[in-house]
Amino acid sequence: MLCSVYKSSKKLQTYLYVNNRDDFSDVPDALMKMFGKPVMVTVLNLSSKVKLGFADLEKVKVSLADQGYYLQLTPQEEDMLKGHKASMTNAKNANTGKDEQGE
Repeated sequence: MLCSVYKSSKKLQTYLYVNNRDDFSDVPDALMKMFGKPVMVTVLNLSSKVKLGFADLEKVKVSLADQGYYLQLTPQEEDMLKGHKASMTNAKNANTGKDEQGE
């Protein structure tokens, strides 16, 4: 099963998989506007793949068969500020002898 992979010209780390090279006829217009001009990345033989980078191989195959395309969105980035605040709270509670409920 061959598919073509394109990266978005508008959104970092966003990729669009389609069944046929340069054929976006199955992709909704609204999605294409959000995606921007597709930039060709590669052609993949999904039959010979065991896994893909950030996409679930089976979801890609099913989506291509059912919809004619698969959209791979940017992976969620870690909220570093939230993590820092939590570690500061935990450190403060450890220093004062309080547990997470403040007791």
